[in-house]
Amino acid sequence: MAYTSTNPYTGEVTKTFHDATDTDIVQAIEKAHEAFLSWKKTSFPARAKIMQRAAEILRRDSDAYAKLLTLEMGKLISEAQAEVELSAKIFEYYAINARTLLAPEKLPVADLAEGEAVLVHEPLGVLLAVEPWNFPYYQVARIIAPQLSAGNTILLKHAGIVPQSAAACEKLMLEAGLPEGAFKNLYAAHSQIDLILQHPLVRGVALTGSEGAGASVAVSAGQALKKSTLELGGADAFVVLADADLEKTVKWAVFGRHWNGGQVCVSSKRMIIVKDLYDRFLESYTVGVAGLRAGDPFDPATTLAPLSSQDAADELKERIQQAVAHGATATEVGPKVPNRGAFVQPTILTNITDDNPARNWEFFGPVSMLFRAEDEDDAVRIANDSPFGLGGSVFTSNPKHGAKVAKRISTGMVFVNHPTMVKADLPFGGIRNSGYGRELLGLGIKEFVNHKLIDIVDIDAPF
Repeated sequence: MAYTSTNPYTGEVTKTFHDATDTDIVQAIEKAHEAFLSWKKTSFPARAKIMQRAAEILRRDSDAYAKLLTLEMGKLISEAQAEVELSAKIFEYYAINARTLLAPEKLPVADLAEGEAVLVHEPLGVLLAVEPWNFPYYQVARIIAPQLSAGNTILLKHAGIVPQSAAACEKLMLEAGLPEGAFKNLYAAHSQIDLILQHPLVRGVALTGSEGAGASVAVSAGQALKKSTLELGGADAFVVLADADLEKTVKWAVFGRHWNGGQVCVSSKRMIIVKDLYDRFLESYTVGVAGLRAGDPFDPATTLAPLSSQDAADELKERIQQAVAHGATATEVGPKVPNRGAFVQPTILTNITDDNPARNWEFFGPVSMLFRAEDEDDAVRIANDSPFGLGGSVFTSNPKHGAKVAKRISTGMVFVNHPTMVKADLPFGGIRNSGYGRELLGLGIKEFVNHKLIDIVDIDAPF
C-alpha cells in the first residue's frame, strides 16, 4: 500500500491505508464542486469564523496533533508543537485579513467619462493540493487557509508516509465547521494526479515537492489549461561576510542547517564564508554540529531528529558518496548516531570544486556544504551559482550593508542575520528550479482567484 505510517525512530509500521479508486476520486471532485457552488456564496465573516475555529482546535489539541507528526515523520516533539502553532497562526491570519485582501479595487481610469472600473476577486472552484511530508500540517495550512477563505474548495493528495496527518487535516476542518466536501483528503496514487487535473471541474493545482514531481504536474496542468503554483527544492546560501559576529553566526548556522533534521526546503544548505573568516568559522561550526544530540524525537534532550524514513536516509548517504567520488571531502562530525532509527551522521562537505555536480544538489538532511569565497563579490557569485532560487541569508555586523548584499542574491526570499524562516505573515516562494508562485499573505490568496474587471460605462455610442 502506498499510504503507510512507519515510525522512523523505531521502524514500526503503525497503520496502513487503502489507495483511492478512480471512482472515489471522481466522486470527491463532484462533491467538492457541489460544495463550491454554495461555499463561494458564503460571506467572509462566516468563512472567517471557520478559519478561526480551526486555529482554536489546533491550540486546544496541540499535544495530540504534535504527537502524530513525531510518530509519522520523526520530527522533534518541540518542533512538532511549533508547527501546530504556526499552522494555527496561518488560519488566524486569514480569518482576520481575507476580506480586506480580496476587497474590490476601484481602478483610476484615465478618462472618468468612460465610466467606473472595479476589479473584483472571485474564486475559481475546485483545486488540488499536492503536499510533502516534511511539514504535514503547515504545508497544508498555507494553501487551504487562504484558498478556502477565498471561496475555493480543495482536494488534498498528501505524501504517502504521513496518511494519519493527512486524515487529521480533514478531521480538523470538519470539526471547525467547514461544509462536507469542501476539503477532502484523498489517498490518491501519483498516477491518478493526471486524472484529477484533466477533470473539467478541477481548476488548478498547488504543489510542494521535488523538481521532478513539479515538472510532471506542471506539464499535466498545462495540457489541461489549469493554473499551477510550484514550491520545489532549495539550496539556500548562508553568506558570511568578513565583519560578521562569528559566535552568533555559527549558532544560527547550526540551527539553520539542522532544524527539522535538515529536511527543509529553506534550510541553510550552502555555507559561503569569505576567506578572512573561513577557517575560524569551519572550526567553530564543526564544534557546534558536534554538540547536536541524536536520539528519540520524543525526548526533550534530543536536538537532532532521524530522517523521515530509512529510504530517505539511504538516499542521502548515497548522495554523500557521490559527492566524494567527484572530489569533495566529507567529514563526519560528532558522536556516532544511534543504530536504531533512520539517522544520518552529520557531515560537512568541503573542497567542492566548480566541476563537482554536488554543488548543485539539494542534500535533504544533516549535510552541510562549505565554500570559501575570496571576498564579498565572490560570495554573491557563489550564492547565485545555483539552479535553485528559494531563500538565503546574509550575516554581517552592518545590517544596512547586509540589505544591499541581499538585493544582489537571486532568490525569492533573503534574510539578514537570520536563516530563512517561515511565518504566517511573510510570503513564501522562489524562482528558477525552486518553482513559481507565492503562498501566504495577499500574494497567496490571490493565486487562485479570477481578477475580474467590472466597468460601468454610460456614454453614447459613436454611431
